[in-house]
Amino acid sequence: MNIQPTATRDSHPTTRGIDVQLKDIEKKLPLRVLSTQDWQHWITRGYVVVRQVVPSANIERLVNLLWQFDEKDPNVPSTWYAPQRREHKMKELNNTGMLEIYNHQYLWDNRQQQRVYDVFVDIWDREDLWVTIDRANLNPPKKVKGNPNGFIHWDVDTSIRPLPIGVQAVLSLKKQDGDVGGFQCVPELFYNFDEWEKTQPVDRDPMHPDMTGFSAVNIEMEPGDLLVFNSLLAHGVRPNHSENRVRMAQYISMHPAEWDNEAERLERIRLWRELDHPQRDAFPGDPREWEKKNARTADLSPLGEKLLGLKPW
Repeated sequence: MNIQPTATRDSHPTTRGIDVQLKDIEKKLPLRVLSTQDWQHWITRGYVVVRQVVPSANIERLVNLLWQFDEKDPNVPSTWYAPQRREHKMKELNNTGMLEIYNHQYLWDNRQQQRVYDVFVDIWDREDLWVTIDRANLNPPKKVKGNPNGFIHWDVDTSIRPLPIGVQAVLSLKKQDGDVGGFQCVPELFYNFDEWEKTQPVDRDPMHPDMTGFSAVNIEMEPGDLLVFNSLLAHGVRPNHSENRVRMAQYISMHPAEWDNEAERLERIRLWRELDHPQRDAFPGDPREWEKKNARTADLSPLGEKLLGLKPW
């Protein structure tokens, strides 16, 4: 099977070559991390939170690294609001706290955790996976309160048929609750999508749902928790309205490996080896080239080598 991820909104790949929606998978492999209840929650509500997928020591050292990388002092809030270093071509990503760090050892240490990998084996019902090379986020409290509820959207075009297939995930590095905001979603719209769509005008916005009759759910997470969500789940970010707490996260996801896509495989290896950023609009990169100057190519475990594409499954 020739499996081709295609970038949707540039930063979130979906998968072509697979014709079964993730919620409709009939499991063949035994569950490794998810419980039966977790699986039912995933296929009906479009997301699942897996608690404590990485050691707390990993979280602590990554948090410290991100403060250092972003040249901010966790004890001096006035340093938290330095202007972003490079404009995003995807305008909606401007001033959202994205940190252009992609290949540091601490990021790879979390990607190649066996428990993290096993979550995605459960989700995809297959073992031959590649991990996304993605970044992190540091989001301080909002100075200007603005919209207290944040936004809701899809990262895929929901007018496309067949509907796109994809998975996204966020590893929480700080406690996330109602005050600090963070991931919010509309589970009711996920499991009622087909019926809801029949009530919508033909020219509806395929990226932003009409929220009439729906309300968003803000997901609470502890440091080390992994939230995995279906790309067809309408979601967004609730602003950080706390007094003095930051929200921090690492983006980690996995998709079926594309060993036959030699160009993509070699580019992934280059990004890892050269500590570079993906060459797409959503990832502007760090103008300081901090990683190249302050880090070295990450050591990979045997699992990590397969997740990158350095070795075949």
